[in-house]
Amino acid sequence: MDARTAPGVRLLPNAITILALCSGLSAIQFTLNKEYSAAVLAIGVAAVLDGLDGRLARMLDATSKIGAELDSLCDGISFGVVPAIVLFIWGWDGERTGWLVALVYAVCMVLRLARFNTLLDDTEQPSFTKEFFVGVPAPAGAILALLPMVVSLGLESEGWWSSKPVLVVWTLLVAMLLISRIPTLSLKKLRIPAKAIVPVLLIIGIAGAALLTYPFLMLAVVVVFYLGHIPYAVYRYYWLSRHPEAWDVEPAERRAIRRRSTRRLGIRPPLRRRVAGAAIRLRRIPRRNGTSGPGPVARTSWRRLGLRRNRRD
Repeated sequence: MDARTAPGVRLLPNAITILALCSGLSAIQFTLNKEYSAAVLAIGVAAVLDGLDGRLARMLDATSKIGAELDSLCDGISFGVVPAIVLFIWGWDGERTGWLVALVYAVCMVLRLARFNTLLDDTEQPSFTKEFFVGVPAPAGAILALLPMVVSLGLESEGWWSSKPVLVVWTLLVAMLLISRIPTLSLKKLRIPAKAIVPVLLIIGIAGAALLTYPFLMLAVVVVFYLGHIPYAVYRYYWLSRHPEAWDVEPAERRAIRRRSTRRLGIRPPLRRRVAGAAIRLRRIPRRNGTSGPGPVARTSWRRLGLRRNRRD
């Protein structure tokens, strides 16, 4: 019997999903005890486990219908209901307005997950759409909603970012991002070139060390960086929609497609090409004695261009 098809191994992804649910629900208990740092960390652990269960299921060939449904139900609780309750207790102190905003956030999270499940069965989408999520995914949305709380914990003080009006606007904005159709990058299809592996590992090591030293400030930086990637994701999505043939090709061929599209737009070539062309023209200027090569005027032009003249001349 293949080790991957053993009954115990096939249950492992679902077990991780249940652990993610337990971690998320524990955030409520920590919040009721005013242990807000532990509450944020519990939701963060649930997000990490949520990213592992699906990948592990695909690696072990243990995907199933019940696993997909269980994952969505647990995500709705861990990243929808739990953050709403945490924010309601921490930020609004039981006010009705805060409860209304928390309800809007939780409903938008459930709607986002329902749409995600329907898109899984849509086989008419172009291949490049596998690289993107439609809207902000559930774990990222939960961490985004908790950003004011994370900043307050990192700075160990409260300010304008934790005021009730800002909290209302921010929570509603995150709720709209959840149900929006804005494309965001999916790490599932992220391809790292071989030359970039070492720098990426170095960045991960530095980020890990900073996360252990200043966990909440580093988490806030990661959230801001995630928000900053959205304009790039939108640009990449619409560029691939115009050039779908460039998605599943080598990086060199994709760059060639970009160059061809740039020429079609009538964009000038880079400056170094123009400088090289000017240098070739200068070499063809005749000297005073009729021979070819740069004369006095050409030498001056060489210096203006900042180029060194060949010693053979």
